Amino acid sequence: MAIRMATRLPAHRRPPIAFAHRGARAHAPENTLDAFALALRLGATGLESDVWLTADGEAVLDHDGLVGRRMGRRRRIAEVERSALPAHMPTLDDLYATCGTDFELSLDVKDPAATERVLAVARVAGGGALGRLWLCHPDWKVVAGWRDASDEVRLVDSTRLGKIKEGPERRAAALAKVGIDAVNMHNVDWTGGLVTLFHRFDVLAFAWDAQLPRVLGELLDMGIDAVYSDHVDRMVDALRVAYPDPA
Repeated sequence: MAIRMATRLPAHRRPPIAFAHRGARAHAPENTLDAFALALRLGATGLESDVWLTADGEAVLDHDGLVGRRMGRRRRIAEVERSALPAHMPTLDDLYATCGTDFELSLDVKDPAATERVLAVARVAGGGALGRLWLCHPDWKVVAGWRDASDEVRLVDSTRLGKIKEGPERRAAALAKVGIDAVNMHNVDWTGGLVTLFHRFDVLAFAWDAQLPRVLGELLDMGIDAVYSDHVDRMVDALRVAYPDPA
């Protein structure tokens, strides 16, 4: 059982980013424009989704990348044109058109072929969207390859502690060397010492699946730089307690 720390460790990102996982997933149908807009109204400072490329080259926000009846034949989004997808499934263009650009956006790039289109859409959206875009993938070497495409985009190594075979210190050094901005792990993987280690290399520490107030509080005490939660209300409340003065 994690023990609540008596003294809060300093986050590098102050205040930390409050990413609404798949929009306000606990409050509205996930990965819909309504969910994303609601998350921002509830106080989220970031949105999260997964991105896929359609057959006609559109970047679409969806979790599993499949369409069709669950018990029948399902097709990959890569095989389907945008016009044939369900109406509730938004493109990245739709998201920016509906919600603007004044928020951080974390995209799990499930289909690396979507990267070029994602960057192009963020550039056209303007308003600093490219600099607030966090591209995530479980293979940090794939992520490193995206740095040449943009100096502004933020890059994230999405992993688990048990998969870092070389050890966290070597991983942190490698991420810093290739220009990856953050590492994102499940909340149970993090300790205050591990957050401090990555901070020594100027790599931000992100934590996902932070659903309970107790877990959110413990992560913020560790100095975590971003949390991902389905429950935007709980996440916003925890951040207000930990960082009562945004300045």
